[in-house]
Amino acid sequence: MSDADFTPDRKLYQTTDPIVELRDAEVYFEMDRGVSRVLDNVNLDVQRNEILGIVGESGSGKSMLASAMLDAVVDPGVLSGQITYYPAGEEPVDVLDLDTRELKRLRWERISMVFQGAMSSFNPTMRVGVHFEETLSAHNYDVSEGMERAKELLADLYLEPERVLGAYPHELSGGMKQRALIALSVILEPDVLVMDEPTAALDLLMQRSILSLLEGLKEKYDLTLVFITHDLPLVAELADRMAVMYAFEMVEIGPTDEILEHAAHPYTRALLNSTPNLDAPLDEMQAIEGSAPDPVNVPAGCSYHPRCPLATEECVESDPDYSQVSGAHNVTCHHWTEAAAEIPLTVDSATETRAEVEFATDGEGDPTDGAGHGGECR
Repeated sequence: MSDADFTPDRKLYQTTDPIVELRDAEVYFEMDRGVSRVLDNVNLDVQRNEILGIVGESGSGKSMLASAMLDAVVDPGVLSGQITYYPAGEEPVDVLDLDTRELKRLRWERISMVFQGAMSSFNPTMRVGVHFEETLSAHNYDVSEGMERAKELLADLYLEPERVLGAYPHELSGGMKQRALIALSVILEPDVLVMDEPTAALDLLMQRSILSLLEGLKEKYDLTLVFITHDLPLVAELADRMAVMYAFEMVEIGPTDEILEHAAHPYTRALLNSTPNLDAPLDEMQAIEGSAPDPVNVPAGCSYHPRCPLATEECVESDPDYSQVSGAHNVTCHHWTEAAAEIPLTVDSATETRAEVEFATDGEGDPTDGAGHGGECR
């Protein structure tokens, strides 16, 4: 991982070679009961060729962050700020300044996205191969050449290309559909693949198997991956860096090992303590008390203060800036230096979380469909 420059005055974590850069990104919806702010002043750099994991509770703004990266926020949502894409050897691209045609090209050819739920992403009346052909044709790619690439991608994902391309979506298992969707998302050779809860409906074994396959795809096709999930252990083995979101803001970011072993934000530590693992007794798991704030009524000051055991009057009155914990590890908390002593982790989070991943995948990362079968249509 490259060194980074920390600039607290701008409240952001800068990488030396960003491929996507967000500055003061905000999304809000006008509602009858007020303004619903679902992304609040997010500053983030995605480093070229890294795997960035973004975690947080459901409703924390993770999916909205993914949509913002592609300027895909649906009406009547309003997106503001700056989003810049840096293609290698080319001029930077202002994503929010693109017209409809340019944006369509960016979303598949430069930054692609895997949305939640593979089943809803495929037209059930079309064979899987037709989805690939139509995508290639819509972007003026050579269909014959592109289908050869599709077969290679499917094979890389341990699928039998001819059978999968000739099948209807309902003829594939959940894990197979998800892998086919990943192949479809990178058929146009994008630089960045954003994945929003891509394994949420799959069993534990298939989730971990797909993570193993993603690492192989990243290396072979020179991909930058942004993996968004509420499941912290899911990205522990995969991600180079981890960003933690709470109440539509980025509250902690840094190298994955650093955050798992030395989490500095009270929310991150609470999240780790609430995460199931193989060795911790059930009575040692600690649910996070309280609930996430209503986007129409986010608390002033630090948004986590109503749930935080370290909260003081300063937290109620003042929104904390970023503090540098160490190196590239940064946090937004007034009392982060007290967090480790006041909120001890119930287990060795880094060790136990990674043990789960190793337990759930076989020695070679060859996936099954969760029922003990290999990658065949059934």
